[in-house]
Amino acid sequence: MQEIRWLRRDRASGFTLLEVLTVIAAIGIMAAIMAPTWFRFLETWRLNAAQDTVYQGIQMAQSKAQQNHRSWEFSIRQGANGVEWATHAENVPISQYPWQPLNASIQLDSETNFATRGGISYVRFDHRGHVQHRLGRVTLNSKRVSDVKRCVIVSTLIGATRKAKEQPRPSNGKLCD
Repeated sequence: MQEIRWLRRDRASGFTLLEVLTVIAAIGIMAAIMAPTWFRFLETWRLNAAQDTVYQGIQMAQSKAQQNHRSWEFSIRQGANGVEWATHAENVPISQYPWQPLNASIQLDSETNFATRGGISYVRFDHRGHVQHRLGRVTLNSKRVSDVKRCVIVSTLIGATRKAKEQPRPSNGKLCD
């Protein structure tokens, strides 16, 4: 007899269909509210990582120029598979550039204003690590979240480089300054 009462009590315990549907609806609503924030966070994280990579690449080109006592360049382009970058000696043919990809969701923004040659933006450092030609910036944005921007700016002739992010209002016509 005791076993039968125990079995009856076990069958009666549990959740009703209404309770299960309520929990599922609550989870769905929370996911709908949180998903855009989560995707924006991920894209911002990817942009920050790409910005760090570009910054380090520019620093590497400058350092190599000083170490090897010859001109080196940092080059970046919007390729078919996304943004690619390379550091190389000045006279290396384009076909031999050691291209490295950034995350596929990253693209070059129209605010990028390094010198260009054949669709490739570049900054060149002389044997002392000083900028040859002109100063400029690389501005990156996300294909999915276009209002988030990250840039790396070569701001002085001696090659001082800094990072920046988008501003609420343009400064000198630029959102990333």
